[in-house]
Amino acid sequence: METGAGNDMVAVPSGLVTLSDRRTNSSWPVEVQAFRMSAFPVTQSRYARVTGRRPSSSRGERLPVEGVSWWDAVRFCNALSRREGLTPAYDLCVDGSTAEWDTTADGYRLPTEAEWELACRAGTTGARYGGLDEVAWYRDNSGGRIHPVDGRKPNAWGLYDMLGNVWDWCWDVYDAEVYGTYRVLRGGGWADEHWSCRASVRRRSHPTFRIDDVGFRIARSVPAPGP
Repeated sequence: METGAGNDMVAVPSGLVTLSDRRTNSSWPVEVQAFRMSAFPVTQSRYARVTGRRPSSSRGERLPVEGVSWWDAVRFCNALSRREGLTPAYDLCVDGSTAEWDTTADGYRLPTEAEWELACRAGTTGARYGGLDEVAWYRDNSGGRIHPVDGRKPNAWGLYDMLGNVWDWCWDVYDAEVYGTYRVLRGGGWADEHWSCRASVRRRSHPTFRIDDVGFRIARSVPAPGP
C-alpha cells in the first residue's frame, strides 16, 4: 500500500460496540469481528488513479475525495479490488438499483457502521478519542475548507480523520421502514459544529447524494482461521 497517501490498512481487533440513535432513543449491541480499515479517507489521488475521475470541488492530491455518492464509493471498492487481483465485495445490478455484499469476498468494501464506531473509539468510551481541536477539522478550526488527510492526531490505533474533515459513508441502510434506501454517514465534517463530531453520531442520506464534506474510507474483512 502507498504510505502517507491515505491507503495504509490498519488492523482493527474484534470487539463489542453499542450503537445508539438519538432520534428513536434506542441502543443495541453489535459484535464486530476483526477487520482492516484504511488509516485515512480515500484521497483524491487514489480515487483518480482507480477511476480516472476527479469529482471533488476542492483540489489537492492528499485531500480526501469528496463529492462522491454511496454508489460511487461501492463502485470504487470493486474497481480497486479488481485492480489488485481481489474478489470484489459487491454484486451491483447493471441499472444501479441494488447492491449485494458477498461477505466471503476478500476485496475492498465500505465499513459497517458498527465497524466504523469500534475503529473510531479505539478502546475509548467517551464522545471522542481525544481533544477535538487535536484530532479533527471542524467548523471552529477548519477555516471553512477541507484539509489533507493526516493533519490532525490519529487515534490510538493509528486511524486519522475518524472525526471531522469528511463524513464517511458506511455500508448500512439507516432505517428502511422510515427512510427507505438511505445509507449511514459517520464522523462529521469540516463544516460541522462540535456536537456532530462525536463517535456515536449517526447521519443518513440518499445513496446518490453528493456534497463537498462527504467522502469514504475502505475496509477489508480478515479471513476466518482454518480448522
